[in-house]
Amino acid sequence: MNGFRVGEDDFELDGRPVRLLSGALHYFRVHEEQWGHRLAMLRAMGLNCVETYVPWNLHEPHPGEFSDVEALGRFLDAARDAGLWAIVRPGPYICAEWENGGLPHWLTGAVGARARTRDAEYLGHVDRWFGRVLGEVVPRQHDRGGPVIMVQVENEYGSYGSDQVYLRHLTELLRAEGVSVPLFTSDGPEDHMLTGGSVPGVLATVNFGSQARAGFETLRRHRAKGPLMCMEFWCGWFDHWGAEHVVRDAADAADALREILRCGASVNLYMAHGGTNFAGWAGANRGGGALHDGVLEPDVTSYDYDAPIDEFGRPTEKFWRFREVLAAYAEAPLPELPAPPPSLGEHAPVGLTEWAPLSAVMESLGGPLTEYAVPPTFEELDVDRGLVRYALTVPGPRRPYPLSVRGLRDRAVVYVDGVRAGVLTEEEPALAEPVAGHARVELWVESLGRVNYGPRTGEAKGITGGVLHERQYLHGVEAGGLRLDAFSSAEAVRGVPASGEAASGRPGLYRGTVEVGGPGDATLELPSWTRGFVWVNGFNVGRYWSAGPQTSLFVPGPVLREGANEVWVLELEGAGAGAVSLSPVPPESR
Repeated sequence: MNGFRVGEDDFELDGRPVRLLSGALHYFRVHEEQWGHRLAMLRAMGLNCVETYVPWNLHEPHPGEFSDVEALGRFLDAARDAGLWAIVRPGPYICAEWENGGLPHWLTGAVGARARTRDAEYLGHVDRWFGRVLGEVVPRQHDRGGPVIMVQVENEYGSYGSDQVYLRHLTELLRAEGVSVPLFTSDGPEDHMLTGGSVPGVLATVNFGSQARAGFETLRRHRAKGPLMCMEFWCGWFDHWGAEHVVRDAADAADALREILRCGASVNLYMAHGGTNFAGWAGANRGGGALHDGVLEPDVTSYDYDAPIDEFGRPTEKFWRFREVLAAYAEAPLPELPAPPPSLGEHAPVGLTEWAPLSAVMESLGGPLTEYAVPPTFEELDVDRGLVRYALTVPGPRRPYPLSVRGLRDRAVVYVDGVRAGVLTEEEPALAEPVAGHARVELWVESLGRVNYGPRTGEAKGITGGVLHERQYLHGVEAGGLRLDAFSSAEAVRGVPASGEAASGRPGLYRGTVEVGGPGDATLELPSWTRGFVWVNGFNVGRYWSAGPQTSLFVPGPVLREGANEVWVLELEGAGAGAVSLSPVPPESR
């Protein structure tokens, strides 16, 4: 039943030309109970295919230790049931505005710049990962009665490297593991990207947000034959903390989609439905122009992406304009939209009645403080998402000198002799007031998301240089890590010693409940809190930060239950903490 293939000019199914009208929807950014609804929305928009990345770091938290890789298989089965083909992009690198571009922290911490190359140590880990993840893909290929019609080799590799030995190894590995459907690469429509990222004999596709004809002309200079496809049509964009919310005009996006299709090309909407970066999995970028080597720009929790289907699964104006464009290429009338998911019935205040200081949280859920000669990185402490507590002594007696951190990634709240002394960042690495000795200094350092794109992908987190008092390094540093997955045990979190008085305005763990009469999709509002994470019934709905532009967190309806619901708030800075509440999803505004 080997019906899908890459022809000289078109994709072909059972000998007849077909056009792929695909949409990106990442199973790991949508609650599993809502996959069916989101896939039905893709069908109603006029799409015949769904595309998903596969995040290696989500599924292999430690070397050889796999976690629910089967979720990919379940999603592919759901796509088949929805009547959609599927495109799988297993990496090993995925970008996707995802933590470390999908590469595990333990991997990049060990191999550094040797990642994404022919390096034997790196490839040994890739071989093991592909051996596991492709077991979910191979049995679900189109020639075996499944939905999978194409599999990607790496991801936008021409934007990073030029190791053709590495790309050939991945291509041969995919085939050796049983991938028989067409393989492809995807890169920006630039000569150096296509020469660096393409593989001879493998379909090349391009990614862009506009100027389709120019993009395809560049592709044709490199590949005279083969179907034209925009593997990522950027119909929206993502947001960074502290920046403006990004919106693309719906009419402009529809015109760009129409141009792609008039070129006779296939398309994958990136994103068709973005979803949410639950559990602190959002990545980060480096600003500074084309070289992506500047200031850290962490991504927000929402991955709405200004997509045609918004974060709540609702159609936007862009959805209706795209549906109108896509309907002209459908073989039958488009299906009606599925019934919308239920929304929370009414506003519900959260009663936070218990509080534990960060020190108590670290002692109960984190690693013990251990002494090191120099500050260890997050990678050395095996912390992927979370924070590290560093403690050291400024010897004395000595007069006051500036205290600074070299190589800080990303943000440190500093205490001197138990008194908060300030917040340090890469751009502001020194305390405003000098410190005299003898003094005890603590730095609570948080990763805001590992870089997911560009030459600094895989860089370490934490204190990567050292702590300086004037020009002198301070040694004998104690450190311990607190991973976010330590909160996956509700029993352990409930066991953190807490006061019966919620100490408003202070950093720490706040616990309480909210009563829900009619469960449904909701938003969590924290109007005067500063920065941290929230769990609802043990489900981590993500990071909040008063820096904006995101002002509330999406809580999927399946997370909530009738009656009392448990809420934990881990506040990391503590200024102005106040009321917390659940609210119905906001009115549609796009």
